[in-house]
Amino acid sequence: MDMNVFKGSDKYVVTKELMNAVNVAIALEKPLLIKGEPGTGKTMLAEAIADSLGKKLIIWGIKSTTKAQEGLYVYDTVQRLYDSQFGEGNVADIKQYIKLGKLGEAFSSDEQVVLLIDEIDKADLEFPNDLLWELDKMEFYINETKETIKTKHRPIVIITSNAEKELPDAFLRRCIFHYIEFPNREKMEEIIKVHFGDIDRKLSENALEAFYEIREMDDLQKKPSTSELLDWIQALMISGVDIRDIKEKMPFVGVLLKKNQDIDVMNEIKEKGYSLKRW
Repeated sequence: MDMNVFKGSDKYVVTKELMNAVNVAIALEKPLLIKGEPGTGKTMLAEAIADSLGKKLIIWGIKSTTKAQEGLYVYDTVQRLYDSQFGEGNVADIKQYIKLGKLGEAFSSDEQVVLLIDEIDKADLEFPNDLLWELDKMEFYINETKETIKTKHRPIVIITSNAEKELPDAFLRRCIFHYIEFPNREKMEEIIKVHFGDIDRKLSENALEAFYEIREMDDLQKKPSTSELLDWIQALMISGVDIRDIKEKMPFVGVLLKKNQDIDVMNEIKEKGYSLKRW
């Protein structure tokens, strides 16, 4: 077993609880399932782990149409048919038409990698169950070549979910679980310092105050996330906006809010000259 210990990253603010969850998953050789609302740094965690441990990161981004088989391998029958018609290549060698997916790539790597299965809840309900054997045994069978692909070095598997769907119990039993809470103001200040070390203190304070007041507003269709706050701060810094105007005029509000209804509410507040707290 590789004695990998994750101690955080200069580019990623990690809580002690999350750090412990990562290291337990590595030690027990189990996938780490990370849940949390969008924008809480779930995907960036895998990047931080790979960077901290000096390992390659393989990302398998899941879509609604993704099938588990695609992560293992794909048999390119179209290319083989083309080659047979035009006399190109050795069509008898089926192996050359087998293309490994992201899971297959992680299994066959000559070095241990970090494998991110990103937003697993986007796929259909059967998707997690279809991966149970492979994630347990770290191997899969290629029917076309009668070959079993076994992992050379068990990858560190990070799985993210936005909690849009409940995952099957059989799948959950095989994972270490951690929920990333939305950062409080103190933790968010640390995150901002990581990304903008030279930021004006007053700009940071005003932006944070406005950000958390917006998140507390009732009836928002989509609350702004950490990533949107960072984008907003960058826009404020680049534009050189007067710090005093941040809360009063809410410049570049479309960087923070992404729903028409939410922007309309904010524009109404500005037109009436209300502060966020008075509203």
